[in-house]
Amino acid sequence: MMKKSWIITGLIAMVVVMVSCSKVRRSPGRVYMPDMAYSRAYETYASTEELRNKGVNYSAMPVPGTIARGDMFPYTVTNDSAGYNASKTVVNPLPELNAKQYLEAARLYLVYCGICHGSKLDGNGPLYNDGKGPFAAAPKNLMLDDAKALAPGTMYHVITYGKGAMGSYASQLSPEQRWMVVHYIKEKQSLTTAGTPAPGADSAGAKPVVKDTTGAR
Repeated sequence: MMKKSWIITGLIAMVVVMVSCSKVRRSPGRVYMPDMAYSRAYETYASTEELRNKGVNYSAMPVPGTIARGDMFPYTVTNDSAGYNASKTVVNPLPELNAKQYLEAARLYLVYCGICHGSKLDGNGPLYNDGKGPFAAAPKNLMLDDAKALAPGTMYHVITYGKGAMGSYASQLSPEQRWMVVHYIKEKQSLTTAGTPAPGADSAGAKPVVKDTTGAR
């Protein structure tokens, strides 16, 4: 009798093991958040209208207030006369540029600013060229006293929003790049009229390139 019980128990255990090992899933289980577990697929280049027709609300725009990873906080000073006056109180958040950053700032200036304001910041860029270029009026001479008196925040404000005939460069230059260009302009302006470089700059107004072997600024 005892032997038969063991045999029956063994058979039942084998049946249970065989059933549990079956690959056939008889229950779908429960999903706590199905909309996240089973995301709706859509074509990468599908138009937002097509998605809207399918009930998918997607605007391709970041959430308001979103800041890109590694980006600086947005510039909140308004683009009006009050904002322009308030911009002089805005402090450049970047520390003094090192040699590598200075050369990059110089490159950015020549690419985006030098075509109008000139490589010497004298307003005689290729677009004016002593009146021979397509611009009838000379761009702002950044080496004049009134330009030198502009606060870094005001320069950043103008680069961000534009002023007069100058348009905004916010789409071409990131906030950090704009502040770098402001640093560059201010350091070039610090040169004396005789061309004597300011401390830390060479005769051309550029900082000496120093190889940093420590990785520190």
